[in-house]
Amino acid sequence: MSLSPKELSAATDAINRHQRLLVIPHANVDPDGLSSALACYQMFKSIGKDVTVICPDTLPESLRFLPGFEKLEGEIAEDQNFVVTINLDDGVEVDKLRYTVDDGKVNIIVVPKNGKITTRQITFAEGERQYDLIVMVDTADLALLSTLYTDHIDLFSQIPILNVDHHISNTRYGQTHLIDPTAASATEVLYGWFMQVPDWQSKITPDIATLLLTGLITDTRSFQNPNTTPRSLEVAAELLERGARQQEIIQHIYKTKPLSTLKIWGRALNRIQMDTEAGIVWSSISREDLQEMEASSKETHGILDELISTIPNADIHVLFTEVEEGGLKASMRSSASIDCSRLAGEAYGGGGHARASGFRVKNYGNFQLQVLESIKTLKEGMERQRKESEQATMVPPAAQSKKGTEVTKATEVTKETKKEIPKKPSKDIVEGITGKSDASPSKDVVQKITEE
Repeated sequence: MSLSPKELSAATDAINRHQRLLVIPHANVDPDGLSSALACYQMFKSIGKDVTVICPDTLPESLRFLPGFEKLEGEIAEDQNFVVTINLDDGVEVDKLRYTVDDGKVNIIVVPKNGKITTRQITFAEGERQYDLIVMVDTADLALLSTLYTDHIDLFSQIPILNVDHHISNTRYGQTHLIDPTAASATEVLYGWFMQVPDWQSKITPDIATLLLTGLITDTRSFQNPNTTPRSLEVAAELLERGARQQEIIQHIYKTKPLSTLKIWGRALNRIQMDTEAGIVWSSISREDLQEMEASSKETHGILDELISTIPNADIHVLFTEVEEGGLKASMRSSASIDCSRLAGEAYGGGGHARASGFRVKNYGNFQLQVLESIKTLKEGMERQRKESEQATMVPPAAQSKKGTEVTKATEVTKETKKEIPKKPSKDIVEGITGKSDASPSKDVVQKITEE
């Protein structure tokens, strides 16, 4: 883990200093994001915090097996409390309290039982907010929350944010950060954090271990992706020792597919195209395809890793999917020769990892035309990266000239030195080995050497 003790301490202190926590993963949530959010929910509840966990979009039925799934909420409760306080001095008691609403005005009517209430006794204040700390997990940018962010911008700007992530493209929003790009998943970051707090270690139950292992397995594609590290395998082993139910995860993630999912996967396979010269493979799923197959855009998850990215002789594999809320999402995988996180960022402001990333396009006229336009843009970006790589491996002309001059000088010095060194008389090699002056061709020198 590349997180410093200072970062870990600051994150722990943020949790300890706050009571009403709001935990959120990114929209179009994947298993790592949702598992991270639910693991935080269970851990922070176990230490006595009031925790709300939000799923920013439709709950993914395929992940219903995750422990605590039923605790997920769909909306942020941002009710404002405006408090009117009446200081009851000199033994004043309240007999009746009522209110009326007339012409857009609220009239609060207080009838004292005895004594008198004056305006000096009345004060006004805003009540406590529903939450006092937001914990963001597996989310590189707040914009990835989609409408959940745009509908509650004031909330995100006024409440402190703890940002827990493993994406190198993270914009480092929020006041406190636990961002480890060397971790294979957000759940790996959480495990490292939980293990650094003595009071939390014993609270990693089999349910929490199962959640953490789910994120690690899915984000490494069962430890097949390049982001898998020795530490990832160590964490997986430790989670199994703590009771993580690996076979339950495998059964639900990889061995359970609804008919609608299989149909939409078939449509994606039928649409695969390849530009061999550019080294790019892609497929697309339109909103009409989803409607025809009675599938959701979430059911396309896995097509890229399980099917499209298995096609050889390509540096980039892309799946374009129209999403229900509007626009399209593009998921990408790349070979070692292309940084697809940089590619996604430069082309459409996306991001992720060097070998696995994505982006979104919100506005376009025709989906298929936009796919072709995106492919053109990605190819241009790939070509730029290749040229940069070629230039980086070439020795600059000035350096070549300098190097050539140095070689020439060295050669001249060598020649001059050779002229100065007197020529030694020849020595009989056999004599040198045997001590005898017998240079007869019949003498086996190799035999003499090996005998000694």
